[in-house]
Amino acid sequence: MKRSYLLTVLLVVLAVILFAGYKFFGCPAFRKADLGAPAEKESFMSIATGGTSGTYYAVGGALAAAVSKEGKVKCTAETGNASVANVNLIATKGIEIAFVQNDVTYWGVKGEHMFADKGALDNIRAVASLYPEHLQMVITKDSGIQKFTDLKGKRVGVGAPGSGTEGDVQALFDVANLDKSYKDLKKADFLDFAGIADRFKDEQIDAGFVVAGYPTTAIMDLTTTKNNVTLMSFDDEFLKELNAKYPFFVASSIPANTYTGVTEEVKTPAVMAILITHADVPEEDIYNFLTAMYKNIDDIGAAHAKGKEITLDKALDGLTAPLHPGAVKFFTEKGLM
Repeated sequence: MKRSYLLTVLLVVLAVILFAGYKFFGCPAFRKADLGAPAEKESFMSIATGGTSGTYYAVGGALAAAVSKEGKVKCTAETGNASVANVNLIATKGIEIAFVQNDVTYWGVKGEHMFADKGALDNIRAVASLYPEHLQMVITKDSGIQKFTDLKGKRVGVGAPGSGTEGDVQALFDVANLDKSYKDLKKADFLDFAGIADRFKDEQIDAGFVVAGYPTTAIMDLTTTKNNVTLMSFDDEFLKELNAKYPFFVASSIPANTYTGVTEEVKTPAVMAILITHADVPEEDIYNFLTAMYKNIDDIGAAHAKGKEITLDKALDGLTAPLHPGAVKFFTEKGLM
């Protein structure tokens, strides 16, 4: 009796073991793992964007989802402090990918302007160019400003101290032979977009600079609430000289009626929003990132208007840092290099 009971127990245990073995070895995933074959590697990457109300964050979230869709790279979009902070994050390997303007990348790679105290940041690598961001020179209609040199003796918002906007203004002042310490101005206000808008509303400023994709919310608000505010259009010769001296600028334009009361096309310089990484990110990760990004590019365009401007044929436009090897491999395969 006891022997029969033990035999029954042993048979039950054996059946359980055989069933588990079938489940384990019969499933391809488990069989692969049991045979010692390496599981497919999945990489994790974070993308530094901008503030939650800005274009970088919106496009970055859609981009992260598009890349993650393929399964080889899992991406998350993180809020960031825009271009200067993001360049510093990449330089210190604090994040794998970042949205930045190509002008700020230029200053970082050269160790100039806001990066002068750090020296050249030689581990920055370009991933891809995305879309243009326009330098928009907002003026009051009664300021008498018709060309850039008319800023002499005016009250001007030149951007937040050490910002990419101020760096661009410095470049424009250089080409126009205006004093880069702003001595030619009646007053230089070091303000961000919101601060410049407030000065216009209080009628304490004649001109101010905003670098962003159009339409820019702060300018939309101004032109709908203040009928004496407009944009200055740059002449072709100035844009040509600017590009010759600072090649990260491209001549571009803002269509007529983009803003209330601005009924004609506005010619203006633009910089490019680009993606950068650092030299130690593996080649395979950047290659897989770009493969997934461009495969699902329509998803990014569906999520945000600026995403529609991201195209493979313009992926190398305006890059101001050496390409990452993973990007070189990808773009070479696509016939762009």
